[in-house]
Amino acid sequence: MSTSDTLYVFDIDGTLTDSIPTYLKVITKVLGDIGLKDIDTDYDNYLHHTDRYALEYNYERNYGKKAPDSLRFELDTLLGIELQKHDPVIEIPGARDLLFRFKEAKIPFAYGTGAFPKATGVKMRDAKIPLIEEVLATSITSVSRVGFVKEAIEKSKNFYDRDFKKIIAVGDGLWDLKAAQELNIDFLGVGLKNKEVMKQHGCTNWVEDFRHYKI
Repeated sequence: MSTSDTLYVFDIDGTLTDSIPTYLKVITKVLGDIGLKDIDTDYDNYLHHTDRYALEYNYERNYGKKAPDSLRFELDTLLGIELQKHDPVIEIPGARDLLFRFKEAKIPFAYGTGAFPKATGVKMRDAKIPLIEEVLATSITSVSRVGFVKEAIEKSKNFYDRDFKKIIAVGDGLWDLKAAQELNIDFLGVGLKNKEVMKQHGCTNWVEDFRHYKI
């Protein structure tokens, strides 16, 4: 199979960028800045590991009603501003080189991330990882990972002007694996933190990082 017929869809936090500890502090701070006082910071046990879910869930906890649609765009801006006050985000080892190699070899790739877009841009610029905004899908349009991974795939069909015979989702969390399984696409697990639990749930392809990943 030609590699040009294969699409890789990358998660970002914990997969391409080593950003999760910093970003959890940032989103907690910004949720407080918009007036939320009772914030559930047990993010690992959220139904969806996304900025949009963090906003909507905590807004309803505080006010007993649905968050206004406009608030997610305000949060998007505030997250980008707040993240820039912290130390720059670094790459997961080998991520930058891998995506540059993909570009050179004309291998299609996209991004499906639970973060909002402005903060995503900050992370990728900090880590000096290629970001193609035309194939970036985030939780600002879909609260669930399945939703924005599907969006990334559809954007890629248009951007690369082709259908794909094989799609590989790449992620560091069980939620990434479950989304790939629901979409019936291949999966590559990354990192040590969730290695065992991902294997227990059917992950058969895994790398510690991207330094030795063969394309």
